Amino acid sequence: MNKNEVERLLNQKLEEGEHVSPVLPEGIKNYLIDIDGTICDDIPNEEPERMATAKVYPDALKTLNKWYDEGHIIYFFTSRTEEHRKTTEDWLDRHGFKYHGMVMGKPRGGNYHWIDNHLVKATRYNGRFTDLVDKEVTIQVFDDGKHD
Repeated sequence: MNKNEVERLLNQKLEEGEHVSPVLPEGIKNYLIDIDGTICDDIPNEEPERMATAKVYPDALKTLNKWYDEGHIIYFFTSRTEEHRKTTEDWLDRHGFKYHGMVMGKPRGGNYHWIDNHLVKATRYNGRFTDLVDKEVTIQVFDDGKHD
């Protein structure tokens, strides 16, 4: 799915005359991918000169491009600042990453806990970028009165 197709899919949706948030079709995922330490060398914002020469993780390139080709939406969500956008886009393009967009300025420091009204799944990168596998885990959720 190219950028124009994604834009059409996520454009304004109406239900009973009211604007509603769009929902992706069954089976399509909206991937938000970190950059530093996830798809390439871990480069801190304090050393932006290294961003242009970061070593790509080949398994990340292969897997992300496969997901893109399967029709999933690929966005990079990075702690790099807006002033690093051009260097980052040039690096992604030079290495052949297929993606739909990039969100700059993710808070630094890790230990993220994302709260959203849409389904959110998180996968921690731990040295291998592969297709995802099913695994049962314990998670923290809001008390809905339906837990053990």
